Amino acid sequence: MTLLIIRGAVDPHVHLRDLDWAHKATVERETAAALAGGYWAVLDMPNTPPNTTSAERLRAKYEFVGARARCDFGLYMGADQAGDGSEYAQGASEAAGLKMYCDQTTGSLLLADQGSRRRHLRAWGAVTDKPVAVHAEGETLAAMLKLVRELRVRVHFCHVSSAAEIALLREGKRDGLPISIGVTPHHLYLNADDRTRLGSFAMVKPALKTPADQEALWGAVRDGTVDTIESDHAPHTRAEKESANPPFGLPGLETTLPLMVTAVRDGRLSEERLIELLATNAQRLFSLAPPDGTHTVVDTEASYVIADDELRCSPGWSPYSGMRVWGSVREVRIRGRVAFDGEHVLAGPGDGRRLLP
Repeated sequence: MTLLIIRGAVDPHVHLRDLDWAHKATVERETAAALAGGYWAVLDMPNTPPNTTSAERLRAKYEFVGARARCDFGLYMGADQAGDGSEYAQGASEAAGLKMYCDQTTGSLLLADQGSRRRHLRAWGAVTDKPVAVHAEGETLAAMLKLVRELRVRVHFCHVSSAAEIALLREGKRDGLPISIGVTPHHLYLNADDRTRLGSFAMVKPALKTPADQEALWGAVRDGTVDTIESDHAPHTRAEKESANPPFGLPGLETTLPLMVTAVRDGRLSEERLIELLATNAQRLFSLAPPDGTHTVVDTEASYVIADDELRCSPGWSPYSGMRVWGSVREVRIRGRVAFDGEHVLAGPGDGRRLLP
C-alpha cells in the first residue's frame, strides 16, 4: 500500500442542486459523495432555482446548505442578466466568487452581450478582488479575455475544453493577465467519439471535443497552464437524461480524484502536480485555508471498477461506469474528526461549515 496525503482537497465547481431541484439531488447526498470522493470542501454554483443573484438569496442559501452539508462549502453569487451589479456591494463579502454565464447553459443567467459582461465585471471588481468564474466558450472566451485585458478583473475560466481556448489563455497568462484555468475530468477522459456509446449521458456543456483537443488539455495540465481540476458535478436523474429533452451535465464528485490518480499511474502527471490541481491551487485562488487536522488519505495502489450501484451521489450513474481506476480514498479528516473512513460517511448533515472569506 502506498498512501498519498492531500491537505484540503477542494472542488471549486459543483452543482449541489436541492431547493427547487431537490428531485435531481440533495445537499446531504452530494456532500456525502464529496467526502467519499476525497474532498474537504466544495464551491457551489448559483444557477439552482431560485438563482443566487442577490445578497438576500445568498444568505438564505447559506442557511439552507449549512443545515444540510456534510463537508465544508462556499457559495457563488450569480450575475443576473437583468441586474446592474449594484447587489455586489452587499453580497461580495460573503460569496466565494461571482459566476457569469456567457454561453448557452441550463438556467436563465445568460449574459449574451459584451456590454452586460463589462458592466458586471466592472461592478464586481469595484468591490472585491475575489475571482469571477466564467462559462465562456470559443469566440465568447476570446471576447471575455479582451475584457480582462481592459478591466484587469481577476477571472477564472471554467471547464476549458479545446486546444484553441488553451492557446488563447496560455498567451494571456504569458502577458500577465489575472486569469486562471479550470479543466474537467470529462474533457480529459471523454471525447466526441464517446457520444455514440453514451448517448444523452454524454451531453454536457461545453460539449465533448476531439481527441486532439483532449491531448492539448493534457499538455496544459502537465506544463502548469491549467490551475485546477474541477468536476463540474452536475447531477440529473437517469429518467431526465433518457427523456426526449435531456439536460446538460454529468456527475463527477466521486470519480475526479481516482481519475487523476490513474493519470499519475499512467505517467500523465506527477503526484505533486495532482496535489496542486486538486488542492493547493484552488486554496490559493479562492483564499481558502484548510483547518488544522484536515486531510485526505488515498491508497494509490488500490484499483477498482467504477460501478453505478456503488455511487453515493443522487443520480446513481456515471459516464465512467465500467472503467477501472486507481486510487481509493481511505480517510477524510476535517478538523481532526474522521468524516469518511473509507467505507462510511461519518459526518452528519450540518457538520460541514461555511468557508469564510
